[in-house]
Amino acid sequence: MRKIKRFYKTAGSVPADDGFGVVLDGRPLRTPAKVPLVVRSGALAAAIAGEWQAQGDDIDTASMALNNLACTAIDIVGPRRREIIDDLAGYGGHDLICYWSDEVDDLLRRQQDHWQPLLDWAAQALGAPLVKTCGVVSQDQPPESLAALKAAVESHDPLALTGLAAVVQASGSLVVGLALSRGRLNAEQAWKVSLLDELYQQERWGEDAEARKRQAALRQEIDSADRFLALLRAEAAAG
Repeated sequence: MRKIKRFYKTAGSVPADDGFGVVLDGRPLRTPAKVPLVVRSGALAAAIAGEWQAQGDDIDTASMALNNLACTAIDIVGPRRREIIDDLAGYGGHDLICYWSDEVDDLLRRQQDHWQPLLDWAAQALGAPLVKTCGVVSQDQPPESLAALKAAVESHDPLALTGLAAVVQASGSLVVGLALSRGRLNAEQAWKVSLLDELYQQERWGEDAEARKRQAALRQEIDSADRFLALLRAEAAAG
């Protein structure tokens, strides 16, 4: 990847129309689509500015997760919001945590300990009871529950929807994504829950370098999305 030389001295955040912007040497930062990078959260804008300030002589865009999520929200998620809502809602029809071990073993006990509370939460907090099954054969879910899950997704604005999408796509679970978005799970819990089966198998049979690398990448994605969503929640709570 071509390196970009640092072209500014200081980065900061400033009030802007409809929120807060990021400035580099006083000039407004724009997204790849040349739209001003403005977010509704002052804390998020400050954190994005911190990512830019922390860059060295070369700019490493991969190290600026919050900036990248904000740009994605502005350039992609906002214009395609309905399409992305439909895509994320589709995960509810085959949610990871509905597919349990078909053997009475330690894996099943772990699923009972970690997945069942999330299914209970979805039923109670979201009005979306889901049917669990054993094995990998597809299980149809109640239409009312799928509608409730979609309504929960729709409640997210483009910024929050971007964070939610990152978690859902990384974990393979809409319930896990919604639980993290609402503060029911933290990043570590979401990561462990989504990899519960895989981590169990590693304990039994050992792990390999490729698996560790992939798991670390998933953890980083979930960590970044969790911080992004937490900054948005903090702003909402303060308001």
